[in-house]
Amino acid sequence: MLKGGISLMETGVTKSKSAPAQGLEKKKGFLNQLGPAFITSALVLGPGSLTLSSKIGAIYGMQLIWALVIVVIFMMIFTEMSTRIGLAANESFIQVMKKKWGRTASLLIGIGAFLVTASFQAGNALGSGLAVSSVTGTSASLWIIIVTLLGVAFLFSKNFYQILEKLMLGLVVLMLVSFAITLILVKPSFTEMLAGFVPIIPDGSLPLIIAITATSFSIVGACYQSYLVQEKGWKLEHRSSGMRETYLGIFILGLISLMIMLCAAAILKPQGIVVNSVSDMGLALEPLYGNWAAILFMLGLFGASFSSLMGNATIGGALLSDGLGLGSKLTSKSVKGFIILVMAFGSLVGIIFGSAPVNMIIFAQAITIVIVPFIAIAILSVANDEKIMGSMKNTLWKNVLGIAGLAVLILLAINNIITIFFK
Repeated sequence: MLKGGISLMETGVTKSKSAPAQGLEKKKGFLNQLGPAFITSALVLGPGSLTLSSKIGAIYGMQLIWALVIVVIFMMIFTEMSTRIGLAANESFIQVMKKKWGRTASLLIGIGAFLVTASFQAGNALGSGLAVSSVTGTSASLWIIIVTLLGVAFLFSKNFYQILEKLMLGLVVLMLVSFAITLILVKPSFTEMLAGFVPIIPDGSLPLIIAITATSFSIVGACYQSYLVQEKGWKLEHRSSGMRETYLGIFILGLISLMIMLCAAAILKPQGIVVNSVSDMGLALEPLYGNWAAILFMLGLFGASFSSLMGNATIGGALLSDGLGLGSKLTSKSVKGFIILVMAFGSLVGIIFGSAPVNMIIFAQAITIVIVPFIAIAILSVANDEKIMGSMKNTLWKNVLGIAGLAVLILLAINNIITIFFK
């Protein structure tokens, strides 16, 4: 109150917030904008992609950095398209496709995505178990069961999306910190790193280039981005912040893969260590930098494995449920049931076989021959449909990059056909 009983409101004067309060609000606002693309990047950054990054660094040093950059650009473009679809469409991506191309198309996407995610889930379960067992000296099978049960517990929490978002953000930060500190310790050559941006294909490197493309350019993960945007509750007014978050999230996907590649080039290549799993890097760090360095790296590996275990299963469960017309929301009982099915399948395979059986890997590759290019074409089709997208339809340069990415996926499919049926 002012003198004479006149309030601040009556004089039209309002109290301004302090600078620290404004800064806190801005920070909260920024954090609230994060979510969908960080979940996508976390689920793509599984033990498989990190093993490949380690293997490339161990064999070819930093010569293939350029390949990773191209792959990340393609992933960024398709994830950004999916973000815009989630903002513009009034229903889920599969339901949009059902109206455009019929029920067969929606079933193909849903069932195909489920089979692909289920086939690769064993690697995520094994990675989670091995990361903890390597540090504790206990059974990997025990930890596979524990992390799977932990995942199921998260699934039945009251606000699963909010918990999934915070969990994935936390795991991404864990990976960033763990691998960044490791990178600082190993001190890679800056000159060699810059040279790696110049495209060259060393002898024998093509299979690894194909493999890193197949694992890091996840079209199924990009497709699910539209679902995450809708789960987040974003609308057309979130377009600008949504685009920024998408680019940032996928950039971090590339950054973490790059850090692993650089660490492997600096540590494993000089010693001539052959990489069979990403945990080999952690074991190689121990004699050079001490036990704590290996533990730190294994924490990052756990973050990568557990985030993929959760995210991969969520994609498979949600897309299958949506393809069958049972809904796609994470609160749906059918979605939760199918997510548990993917988790349980991966854990059982990991415990019984100790790795994904060769026949299962071949089966997964056979499914991707059909489903991956089909989903990419579907995303491009919807992103160019003005009736659905309005002013957010694809621009010319996004179509150019999108078609280039589709061409890469088709070439990968042809390579899989040759590998499976003619070798």
